[in-house]
Amino acid sequence: MVSIQASEVVSTSDVVSSDLGDEEVGGEAVITLAVAEPGARLDKWLASQLPARSRSEIQRWIEAGQVTVCGRSLKASYRLASGDEIAVVIPEPEDYAVEPEPIPLDVVYEDGDLLVVNKPAGMVVHPGAGNWHGTLVNAVLHHSPGLAGVGAARRPGIVHRLDKDTSGLILVAKNDAAHRALQVQFKDRAIQKTYLALVYGEVQPSRGEITAPIGRDPRQRHRMAVVSAAAGRPAVTRYETRGHYVAVAAGRPQTDRRFTLLACYPLTGRTHQIRVHLAHVRHPIVGDDTYGGRRRPLLACPRQFLHAHRLRFHLPATGELLEFVAELPEDLESVLATLAAV
Repeated sequence: MVSIQASEVVSTSDVVSSDLGDEEVGGEAVITLAVAEPGARLDKWLASQLPARSRSEIQRWIEAGQVTVCGRSLKASYRLASGDEIAVVIPEPEDYAVEPEPIPLDVVYEDGDLLVVNKPAGMVVHPGAGNWHGTLVNAVLHHSPGLAGVGAARRPGIVHRLDKDTSGLILVAKNDAAHRALQVQFKDRAIQKTYLALVYGEVQPSRGEITAPIGRDPRQRHRMAVVSAAAGRPAVTRYETRGHYVAVAAGRPQTDRRFTLLACYPLTGRTHQIRVHLAHVRHPIVGDDTYGGRRRPLLACPRQFLHAHRLRFHLPATGELLEFVAELPEDLESVLATLAAV
């Protein structure tokens, strides 16, 4: 069931978000591959696409149901057909160790317990399939070597995530006590996050709440989707409009091409939550290659227009309430500059 409700007031005092929740499944990552060799055996073709993995290992994945073709689990001997889409759940290598790397960081705040970092778009938060280096975790381990033993081995210090192409503020714990305290704040919904998103269409009402369960898309496992309550987890996103825009062509406003800048407040922390919810109510985020659908070409944008703009939390040691703001980066500001406010 999906509900979109008008809201009289969006109060930042009760706009909160949950813990890391189901933002990742163990140490696994899901990738998808489009078939370019019809007639090839499933296991043999996958081995050619994933040279770091042996064919016998891939056969074990297939037998265990970690490989699906168009949403179905098939045998290793299955012959691929044109148009097949393969989803593969890739486990983390057992011998993998995260290494520090001298990557520049935009540190907004730092004390003995934590870091607040303004993450650029294009940076993955922690290592995973296809992104074993160049991540935020690699960077913070170089900046603060003591983080190595804090929290999970593959994402030391990380208490929440941002998608690769989402920019903005993220919290990193520097010791176990701070990590536990921040996790409790997320669990108690005491950490408040605000995102800015530019979406297609004119959003009405100007304030509201989207309530719809989210889970893995049963056919495209790399995607999330609004699903039944039994198949997903509860998800709630509040929003309010920050501006309405139209496209401009030859110096003239194009009133049939409308856009809305939203402030989004996730009350839960599901994977791709804001992106899925906005796409589900037919206002996908501009530049979102995964959930943008046919509207993707309607406005040039270098990546998804989603930015973690504001972060409020209590210092673990003192309980003091802090708030940080990261303004829109230049790439997103330049997109807004091509539009006319209405």
